[in-house]
Amino acid sequence: MFNIGEELKKLPEKPGVYIMKDKDDNILYVGKAVVLKNRVRQYFQKTNKTERIKKMVSQIDHFEYIVVDSEMEALILECNLIKLHRPKYNVLLKDDKMYPYIKVSLNERFPTVRIVRKRLNDGAKYFGPYTNGYAAKETVDYLNKVFKLKHCRRIFKEGKKETPCLNYHIKRCMGLCMGIISPEEYMKSIEQVMNILDGKAGNILQSIENEMNEASNNLNFEKAAELRDKIACIENLIQKQKIDSFSEKDLDVIGIVKILDKACIEIFSVRNSRMQKGENFIFKDISSESEAELLEDFIKQYYTEDNIPSRIMMRYELPSQELIKEWLIKLSGKKSIEIKTPKIGEKMRFVEMAEKNAEIALQNKTTAMDDEEILMDLMNLLNLDELPKRIESYDISNISGTNQVAGIVVFENAKPKRNEYRRLKIKTVEGQDDVGCLRETLLRRLKHVAYDLNENEKNPFGPKPDLILMDGGITQIRAAKKVIDEYGLVIPIYGMVKTDKHRTRAILDENGKEYDISKNDKLFNFVTFLQDEVHNTAINYHRKLREEGIKKSELDEITGIGEKRKKALLARFKSVKRMKEAKIEELEAVEGITHEIALKIKNL
Repeated sequence: MFNIGEELKKLPEKPGVYIMKDKDDNILYVGKAVVLKNRVRQYFQKTNKTERIKKMVSQIDHFEYIVVDSEMEALILECNLIKLHRPKYNVLLKDDKMYPYIKVSLNERFPTVRIVRKRLNDGAKYFGPYTNGYAAKETVDYLNKVFKLKHCRRIFKEGKKETPCLNYHIKRCMGLCMGIISPEEYMKSIEQVMNILDGKAGNILQSIENEMNEASNNLNFEKAAELRDKIACIENLIQKQKIDSFSEKDLDVIGIVKILDKACIEIFSVRNSRMQKGENFIFKDISSESEAELLEDFIKQYYTEDNIPSRIMMRYELPSQELIKEWLIKLSGKKSIEIKTPKIGEKMRFVEMAEKNAEIALQNKTTAMDDEEILMDLMNLLNLDELPKRIESYDISNISGTNQVAGIVVFENAKPKRNEYRRLKIKTVEGQDDVGCLRETLLRRLKHVAYDLNENEKNPFGPKPDLILMDGGITQIRAAKKVIDEYGLVIPIYGMVKTDKHRTRAILDENGKEYDISKNDKLFNFVTFLQDEVHNTAINYHRKLREEGIKKSELDEITGIGEKRKKALLARFKSVKRMKEAKIEELEAVEGITHEIALKIKNL
């Protein structure tokens, strides 16, 4: 039995980290202390505490602690434990998993360029992390398109030709599977890509321009035109990456705005005298924390060894500023790091600009925070590479293989986008074959993602989804995954499974692994709503077609009733049901309806 009073007496007068836990051994809070005995005892004394800390203390069943040799070691351990366990009552950086790297897989024979969330010691080359996930993704898409890099997962054997995939036919791949280019030629393109990501595009552009001029002199105008277009694309990419130039080469400017129990931190990063687009972070339930305390919590979670600048500027001095600075130097390996709090002049105006952006972001994002939280929880649950802002779902409806239809629903930013819902009649599948119907639906929908459409060709489905959630189990997931692979696309896909009572139960992947959503009410309600929406969209369309078919077939079965008489009957009685209920003489009163036809109508 853990006796808090007795355990408080045993606490050492040494630096360390303390870990507060509840009765189920869940970690509630992690903190550091210069003197463990003094710091931990404060929580259980009758002193003024914030509402959040009061609530946390009321749930403490026991605590643990780790003794270290210095306050610096305590800070490092505290940071690591917070990032690892994400305790409920620590002020958490919600977006700490959002920062992507661009990975060039040099550990592969034919390297690929793609977005990843974790930096591994695997022999690959990593660029980043990027504060703007969308910009990083756009850069990768641009590079893959310009250099026609491999982005399928095939493993090519030397000297063996394979059937080319769709990417080769639409000129988005060099044709590695066909053996058209050598590994050495391919690596030349990869080196050019890495130079561009390193900000060394000048030499690349000059090299391509020389190659273009040579092709032109040799009358190879088709190749010259292709190289000209490549130069234009690279210049466009460079322009997209560049926002402005500054005298500072390696700087972060951090602004914070706090309103009631919410706050927003905006960070501007300047690297190589270019400002990257700012990124902002929203915090909730922090009414009692000061701006300086929030900034210190933010810095401890935001910075890793890869993204620490030589100078940081903000309005407020940190409570443990010298210690934080020493920790950043140790973490980054830099000789020195400055943390500045300017008061006047150009530098202060830069801080004010970050604060203004934070204020705008807080006002704009507060209303959408619940929806963003749902998508964040979904992303973290499924370990997705990016926030699934656009989610599509598909369902098939039929009875005994008749009137087969598909329903497609679209959710953007966790809200239904009903003007983009689609209902499709199945054209190529006969009989009871849900998997075949699903395959046709995906083929018709995803071709508009895989192919470049002409300007005059209308795309009826909208942009590529970030996530597909099927209404069904592993059979449906694998059928859809096969279509995605055939088109050479990369779209995460999962299923939404139900209980025997047709209640949403969990999310399922292609390997049969289930992801429990029952303990997260908001996420559970969202997935249930999505599943109900796609099911109702499909079944209502099927019901409509079936009812129309019934009405049509019943009158069409009667000899002597053509379009003219059918319109006259419907104009008079409105429905087949009322025709059956009408008297013989009422039916005969309709022009062209004889006694014999009236009897046939009554006998339907």
